[in-house]
Amino acid sequence: MNKIITLTVNPAIDKSTTVAGIKPNSKLRCTKPIYEAGGGGINVSRVLYELGGSSLCMYMAGGATGNHLQNLLDDLDIKQRVISIAERVRENLSVTDTTNGQQYRFGMPGPVVNESEWKNTLEELESVLSEGDILVASGSLSPGIPVDFFAKVSTIAQRAKAKFILDSSGEALLKGVQAGVYMLKPNLGELAALCGVAAINFSELESLSKTFLEKNPCEILVVSLGAQGAKMITKDMVTHIAAPIVYQKSTIGAGDSMVAGMVFALAQGKSFSEMVQYGVACGTAATMTPGTQLCKKKDVEDLYKWIKENSESSEKLKINT
Repeated sequence: MNKIITLTVNPAIDKSTTVAGIKPNSKLRCTKPIYEAGGGGINVSRVLYELGGSSLCMYMAGGATGNHLQNLLDDLDIKQRVISIAERVRENLSVTDTTNGQQYRFGMPGPVVNESEWKNTLEELESVLSEGDILVASGSLSPGIPVDFFAKVSTIAQRAKAKFILDSSGEALLKGVQAGVYMLKPNLGELAALCGVAAINFSELESLSKTFLEKNPCEILVVSLGAQGAKMITKDMVTHIAAPIVYQKSTIGAGDSMVAGMVFALAQGKSFSEMVQYGVACGTAATMTPGTQLCKKKDVEDLYKWIKENSESSEKLKINT
């Protein structure tokens, strides 16, 4: 049976709290913090678990925070493959000001990873990856990991004949894409960087995306548009999936939730359009939860139903006109 494997090379303990007013040079009394396992691929595994799916969650971890991270995932009964490193896992902090709803997010640098540690990660990955598996590499690189790391991951995935989905940024994303991916989920800023332009207007998104697919080995391009939903582009298809309007509490983890939703639908054999619809439902649902919490299945199912019904209504309108 084909597996879903998530890979996170710069995981984190995500700590969130609230405070009634933020001002400098003052002692601020915060509420009891919430600790959650974080990092791109780990978030994807958490959402898959919430949706009723399963995955093998691979990540690098060390120190007391690494043990804490493992315990948090044990509590969720998520299958893990931990690659030990010498330095400790980073901790991020999110603080929401309850007087105005504004959120402050503090991302810390990751641990320095040495050559033997990142090479060991590639070897572990190669040992578990099989033909037909879905591999999701998501998140940033830790200091010390070479910028072509995701390109090396792509090579391993191609040898195993696995579907490689990449969600990262910067030069690491560019080199990974150039090596070859099955599906890519950039936002507009990330796509602009990949296309070598300063910014992308919505009117030129389709043409630039088509050109990108012609120049890079990528089968499915799903461009995240935030509150406007997403646009999916393949060699033969272009479709826009609108997102429903919801009351947003936090945008943390929305992108990872979207990726997880698409992977979940893909593993179930859904069509590409249904895959993106479900992904948009998950990403939107994640914005409805506070702090570092991810999407909830009940919200996802309600939003997915709305998206499908409105997509079908739009298609009928096109046919009638």
